[in-house]
Parts: sequence; C-alpha cells; structure tokens
Amino acid sequence: MDTTRGNDNWRNTTHDWAATVDRDHLADIRRNPATFAPGGTRHLILEVLAYAADEAECGHGGHCRVTLHPDGSISVADDGRGTDTRFDGDGRPVKKPVMASKDLRFFDFPEAQTLPDGHPRRGMSVVAALSEWLVHTNRRRDGAWSQRYEHGLPVADLEPLADDGTTGTTVRFRPDNRLRTARTAGELADLVAPWPSLTVEVDDGGEYTTADVTVG
Repeated sequence: MDTTRGNDNWRNTTHDWAATVDRDHLADIRRNPATFAPGGTRHLILEVLAYAADEAECGHGGHCRVTLHPDGSISVADDGRGTDTRFDGDGRPVKKPVMASKDLRFFDFPEAQTLPDGHPRRGMSVVAALSEWLVHTNRRRDGAWSQRYEHGLPVADLEPLADDGTTGTTVRFRPDNRLRTARTAGELADLVAPWPSLTVEVDDGGEYTTADVTVG
C-alpha cells in the first residue's frame, strides 16, 4: 500500500497530500487519549460531525444521521460532496488523507475552534487513532469507495463501490474500550452545536431525535 502518492501541484488546505499516513502523529494521539478525546465517545462523535457542519456551511448537503449500533460502534453519515479524491499520474485514485494525518487547520492550533463540549477540535485523525476500527465510505460524483482502518492505520486499499446516485460520507467507528461510553439519542441531540443549516438525526436503535441547527 503506497503512503506517499500524490501530486506536488496539489495545494494543501486541510491536510498534506504528500504523506497519507503519519504514524508518529497517530501514535501521539494513542498515547494521550485524555488530551485528544476528553469525554470519550461523545467527543469523537463531535469531531466527525464537525466535518458535516463544514460541508453544510459551504452550502453542500445539510443533513446528517448519527447511528448508535448494538456492537458499540457509531456511524455518522452526511449528504455532502464526499471526501476530496483525485487521480495521480497513473490514473489511480488518491483520497485526501483525513484519517491518518493531521488536520493542518486545528491540530497544532487548539485555539482555532472549540467543539460543543467545550474542548478543542483536532480533526478526524483523532477518531481514527482512538478507534479499534473505522470504515470510511465515500461517495462522490466521480466515483465511490470505502477503506478500513485499525487504530488509525489503513489495513486495505480503497475498495471501489457501485454508484448509487448519491454523494456524501459515512464514517463508522468503534471507539477503544477505554473510551467507550453509553449515549442516548436525546443526550447527543442536545449537544449539537449552532452550526448553520445542519440537521442531525440521532438513532439509538429505536429512538429518533432530530435537531435542526439554524443559528448563525
């Protein structure tokens, strides 16, 4: 599996395209779970929701569903454009390395943005590094794929998926046992931040709660 594919002309905005796996970065997160995921599962969910909120604020999508699964995993699915994916000189798809490298906007700048729990936003790599496993499913207008990670490290290449006519991102992850905490739909809905134009539906296996966030 390649870890340094990309194009020198691709501009870095949120992540560095040149290195898709930053092992030292992931190891640092795993050594300090209390720092990077205060509150455990709740904080990890908010880290994922923040990306759906980014899409909504840009006018893409605006709906997200959080599902609490019986096996202790959580999935967060949005209807945005999907994670940026490009093609290298050989025509191979290269996704933005959101899971296994730092978010350049936040990780080294904890004062940049605060999540609804009052703690700094660090990025999706926190979720990946502090999960036993994570599956990232991505649907864009130019293709769809999924990829599995374990403790932040990709364990497979991109797996192509059939086009179903939709776009968006689904992240399903199972937090490390030391971080796993029980949550209810009502509790999570109460935590939704004032992110403009984002609607969040929470399903805990029977209870559905919808929070419409329109405060700007």
